[in-house]
Amino acid sequence: MTDRMRGLAFLGRGEVGLVERDIPAAGPGEAIVRTTASLICTSDVHAVLGAVPVPDGRLLGHESVGVVHAIGAGVSSVAVGDRVAVNAITPDGTCDYCQRGFTSQCGGPLGAYRYTARKDGNLAEYFHVNDADYNLAPIPDGLSDEAAVYACDMLSTGFVGAENANIPIGGTVAVFAQGAVGLSATLGARLLGAGLVIAVEGIPGRAALAKRFGADLVLDPARTDPAAEILALTGGGVDSAIEAFGAQATWEGCIRATRAGGTISNIGYHGADGPTLSIPLDAFGLGMAGKKITTDLCPGGRERMTRLMRLLANGRVDPTPMTTHRFPLTEAETAFDIMRNKKDNVIKPLITY
Repeated sequence: MTDRMRGLAFLGRGEVGLVERDIPAAGPGEAIVRTTASLICTSDVHAVLGAVPVPDGRLLGHESVGVVHAIGAGVSSVAVGDRVAVNAITPDGTCDYCQRGFTSQCGGPLGAYRYTARKDGNLAEYFHVNDADYNLAPIPDGLSDEAAVYACDMLSTGFVGAENANIPIGGTVAVFAQGAVGLSATLGARLLGAGLVIAVEGIPGRAALAKRFGADLVLDPARTDPAAEILALTGGGVDSAIEAFGAQATWEGCIRATRAGGTISNIGYHGADGPTLSIPLDAFGLGMAGKKITTDLCPGGRERMTRLMRLLANGRVDPTPMTTHRFPLTEAETAFDIMRNKKDNVIKPLITY
C-alpha cells in the first residue's frame, strides 16, 4: 500500500498541475477521507488568479466526497469505510463565532474557509478533515456520489442565498446570474415558496436550466435592462433579490430591482471589479428605503449537510444536470482549463478517482 497521493495544486499565479504528496495523517478529533468524487469551483479559479493569497504547491479544491480512510482519537460519529461528505466550510463548532451561530466565520471573517485558503484543498486522492464529528456527514444509502458532492458547496451556498433573502410565501424574487450557485439559489427560492422567480442570465444553456430548476422568467441582460424590466413586471420591484455572480453590474441590478422594504442577499464572490462596491443611492432611497442587505459564506457542519442530503435522497431536488463535464483525476488540468476559460458551455466539471 502506497503512502503517496496525487492532487491538483496551485503552481504560481495562473498555473496549476498534478503533484504527488504524502497522504495526510489524522490527529485527535480528525479524519482522512479517500476521495471518490470532486467538483471544480469558480472559487478555485479565483484563487489561482490571485484573489486569495495561496502559497505555491497548495492543493486546490473544496467540493469532495469519499470514504473514511482513517480517524483520529476521539472521533465517534463515523467509522473507517463510511461514505461521507464534508462541506467546503469546516468550522470547529466551539469558537465565539460558531457559538453565536456564524459558523462560516469561525475564528474571524471567512475563517472556516480552510481548504486551499488555509491548508491543502481536497481535489486530491485523500484529504484531511478537521473537527470530524462536527463536519463529516454520512451519505445516505442509494444517494450517488455525483449528487452528494453538490451538498458540499453549491447547494449550501445557493440555498443560504435564498434563506437569507426573506422570501415570503408567494413572494417575488430575482436571482442575478445562473451559474451553479445561482441555479442552486433558484432551486432554493422555489423550495421556500416563492410565487414568482425571475432569473437573469444570458447564456442559453444556463437560461434553459434555470427554467428547469424553477424560474418562471429568464431575462437576458444583453437584450434588456434587467432591473428596469423587473420593476415593470412586478409593479415596483421584487421582495427579494439574490446576487450570485460577484460583479458591480449584478450587485447594482439587485439593489435597483428590489422594492422598498425588500432584501438583497449577496452570495457572489466579489473582487474582480476592484476593492470596493458602489450602491446607487437613488435606488437605495439615500440610505432610507428600508432595503436590507445580507451576506453569507456557504454554511457547513454535519447537520447542514445531513439536511441537504435528505433533500437529495428524497428527490426534492436534483442538481446533477449542472454536471456538464466528467474527467478522471489524470485529466484535472484540462478540466480546470475548461472551467477557467468557460469553454464548451461548462457549468460544473466532475472529477472521479
